[in-house]
Amino acid sequence: MRLQLALNVENIDESIEFYSRMFNTAPYKTKPGYANFEIEQPPLKLVLFEQQGSGGTLNHLGVEVETADQVEAAEARITGAGLETTGVDETLCCYAAKTETWVQGPDTKWEWYVKNDDVAEANFTVAADATCDCEPVVAATVGEAGCC
Repeated sequence: MRLQLALNVENIDESIEFYSRMFNTAPYKTKPGYANFEIEQPPLKLVLFEQQGSGGTLNHLGVEVETADQVEAAEARITGAGLETTGVDETLCCYAAKTETWVQGPDTKWEWYVKNDDVAEANFTVAADATCDCEPVVAATVGEAGCC
């Protein structure tokens, strides 16, 4: 398990250079306006979204787990605590096929997910509030929950 930090940045190339040097790790995946780092120490998934006018702001936080069963267990625990989630969905988002659930905190969105595979397409849009939104693979909708 590792935490995910998704940031909006003004300049993706400048940010890739900075974080590569800071964490001594090249990005795992880069696409136009997007970078994804899998940092071993500290265990961190760092995702960057180029978003003019929103640089330096938080996009969302997440917890990456190893299996879909762990996503389902987290979703059950969270809803059991009386918090509303999006439910568990299979999605294509941020160049990945994922099993995920989302919960809206008082100030930011949290994603619990497992990456099942890499995909060639982004399958997300960046909303006016600078958070990303994905389309689920199944009929249920993620709506405002987000992605990545």
